[in-house]
Amino acid sequence: MALSPAQQVQQRKRAALAAAAAAPTQTMANATVYEQHLAKLQHDHLRLKSVQSEKAKGLLKAQLLPTYDPYIDGVLSAGKGAQDDVITTLMIWTLDAANYGRALDIAEYILASDMKLPDRFSRTPATLVAEEVANAALSALKADEQFDVEILLRTLALTAKHDMPDQVRAKLHLAIGRAVRISNDDTNIAALELAKDHLATAIKLHDSCGGKKDLEKTESLLKKHAAPPAAT
Repeated sequence: MALSPAQQVQQRKRAALAAAAAAPTQTMANATVYEQHLAKLQHDHLRLKSVQSEKAKGLLKAQLLPTYDPYIDGVLSAGKGAQDDVITTLMIWTLDAANYGRALDIAEYILASDMKLPDRFSRTPATLVAEEVANAALSALKADEQFDVEILLRTLALTAKHDMPDQVRAKLHLAIGRAVRISNDDTNIAALELAKDHLATAIKLHDSCGGKKDLEKTESLLKKHAAPPAAT
């Protein structure tokens, strides 16, 4: 059931107060508003388990997520970084719903607070965010669809200082390189140079990342469109 605007305001205030009261070394456990949302997550998780299609699950998550917005907004506005399994799970759901800007807003808080994901997830938050965004971008580009380069660059910046497997970081650089080249004109030298840098980094991190042909094509375009040497 959708909340009224007044109920949303009250829920956001309660979440902010609870998050502000929990120290970074604590968890949000036992805070009433947190326990209510944890129970709601468990209920919605059961609904999701009845859906087999991953695409349909993503669509259902997109429908469910707005009911959590007041909690998310409250925690992000006042939270001190206490461990919060609700907020970490909602970040993952937001990624699955392809709302990448919102997911990165949540990820910024989680990564700054050094939170852990719930036990059922094996990846660290930084690894999960980098890999899920990269996978989404690579899938879109393979289907000849655009993907927001700014989302990829923001993901790289957010996760830059966090440890993760080289293969995952390579995948993110590969996605950036492809997205930059595809979203710009082939005569855009600055874009080609940026794409080249990210593709070369991807290959350096993981030689079998699949970016060698992309790099060859990018270097070929650079040679083709580079300005001729000035006459002496």
